[in-house]
Amino acid sequence: MSNGVLALLSLLPIISVAVFLVILRMPASRAMPICYLVAVGLSLLVWQIPFIQVAAASVNGLIDALELIYIIFGAILLLNTLQESGAIKTIRQGFSNITPDRRIQVIIIAWLFGSFIEGSAGFGTPAAVVVPLMVGLGFPAMSAVVSGMIIQSTAVSFGALGTPMLVGINVGLSGDAEVQAYASAMGLEWFDFIAFIAAKVALIHAVAGTFIPLILVSVMTLFFGKERSIADGLKVWKFALFAAFSMTVPYLLVANLFGPEFPSLFGGLIGLAIVVTAARKGFLMPKDSEIWDFPPKSEWEQSWISDFEIRDNNIDGKAMSLTKAWFPYILVAAFLVLTRLQDLPFFAMLQSDAVTIRISDIFGTSIGQSSQLLFSPASLFILVSVITYFFHGMDGRSYGNAWSKSAKTMFSAGAALVFTVPMVQVFLNSNGGAAGYEQMPIVLAEGVAALAGEAWPFFATFIGGLGAFVAGSNTVSNMMFSLFQFGVGERIAADPTWIVALQAVGGAAGNTICVHNVVAASAVVGMVGREGDVIRKTFMVFLYYALFTGSVGYGFVMLAKGSSFNLGFIIAAIIVAGVITLIAKHGRSRTILLS
Repeated sequence: MSNGVLALLSLLPIISVAVFLVILRMPASRAMPICYLVAVGLSLLVWQIPFIQVAAASVNGLIDALELIYIIFGAILLLNTLQESGAIKTIRQGFSNITPDRRIQVIIIAWLFGSFIEGSAGFGTPAAVVVPLMVGLGFPAMSAVVSGMIIQSTAVSFGALGTPMLVGINVGLSGDAEVQAYASAMGLEWFDFIAFIAAKVALIHAVAGTFIPLILVSVMTLFFGKERSIADGLKVWKFALFAAFSMTVPYLLVANLFGPEFPSLFGGLIGLAIVVTAARKGFLMPKDSEIWDFPPKSEWEQSWISDFEIRDNNIDGKAMSLTKAWFPYILVAAFLVLTRLQDLPFFAMLQSDAVTIRISDIFGTSIGQSSQLLFSPASLFILVSVITYFFHGMDGRSYGNAWSKSAKTMFSAGAALVFTVPMVQVFLNSNGGAAGYEQMPIVLAEGVAALAGEAWPFFATFIGGLGAFVAGSNTVSNMMFSLFQFGVGERIAADPTWIVALQAVGGAAGNTICVHNVVAASAVVGMVGREGDVIRKTFMVFLYYALFTGSVGYGFVMLAKGSSFNLGFIIAAIIVAGVITLIAKHGRSRTILLS
């Protein structure tokens, strides 16, 4: 069978996701079983994978799905605990005291706080934290989910203390002698070589991330505003760009000075401190007459709303202090950092053999995995929930309500995830069949590379995004495609480190449309069944990110060859000019420079 036909066949599982979930608007609980069967059929009939291997991959996916459901439960339990204790009411009032403007709130919560949580924990944790928090503050559930997905882009490559780089790129490249020789020829030790690539990743992200807060608010006002216009979002362009640079400048500096572990963590934290302080002083804030809010709840479309009920409880009738209300989230952030720093003892303790569940050689195959449930963010969420019960002086009935409501939400997410993640595992474990073909993702990538030729940098980000879309992980995408991307770079006589950097950036962008991340984020706030609606709203963000970064990457590749005026920089300049034109046309608004 020709490579072109194989590439088209390997695309079928992804096409089926797009058709059933996005175009036909099926809920994931109905669409993903069909997509799973498509992947299974291809594996058995075309790739001729033994049935026992397909079954093992499916079981492996079920285990992954259970871990995701566990995270969903922990995240929603923490929010329900804060609802029952009355903390959400205080947190909402705290944001209103900064500003009641939802555009400013979403930038602070999703872009800055979300980036910090991504840097701390990664693996979809920001959506599990910031999405329910936004709903608790009065955002429509659909708006909260879409916002939570959009910000999973710039920060992702350095999520979980640099895991996509230190594990994804590292594992993806380290087994190849040619890559090792390339690093040695540059005079770099292996870790320094990974850090060298990471610095390029940070530069590309910093360029594209400049516009993410502006896109974030514009998408929110376009789909969820009374006027349905991006103009309302563009009116806070000064604040949005200020918030972008407050995160991306320290992010870029940290990547170059300290390596890949801390760019997102410190970028989000430093940006949060700068922006909240500036907002409290009124810097670049909209005038009171131009405060933007969602329409009244009575005018919300049914698709915006979930059955996730937000109630402002107050156990003893006394006002809770802002510090006390935020303390559980401060604890979450602190615990995430403390348990993920490898120099501290907690990292090794929570991943030791004594607390690790190993499932190896499923059905006699080489497929298997290990689970460290105590290391999961869910365990930290549950621990903080228990601490909150005592710290906020809750009664047993209220705390019992938090647990029962969280259990209901957890079960509602299962129907979609128990097919979504197994489909991914079947797709990834499609090597070693009797037909002798490479696994489906590699076949697909090779088909695209054969068509692209020297224009490959434009496509490299889309391949990275494809890997994340399917696998649900920038780290897995990098492990799958890094060596392939390096080889393509060499074949087209381009600097392969730029091509690998574009892979990592594209893998991060793919998180904005990743199916099982969308399912998980939606499930946290009771939006199960509307995953296709979310992806339709975030898909243009992915296209922007992949095209812009691919253009910038192509520009740098051609610059290294001596061509400063090239198609990559021209397309990137056109995108920037388009944004500036939109701002000039719709972004007129009075702002306060300093109050």
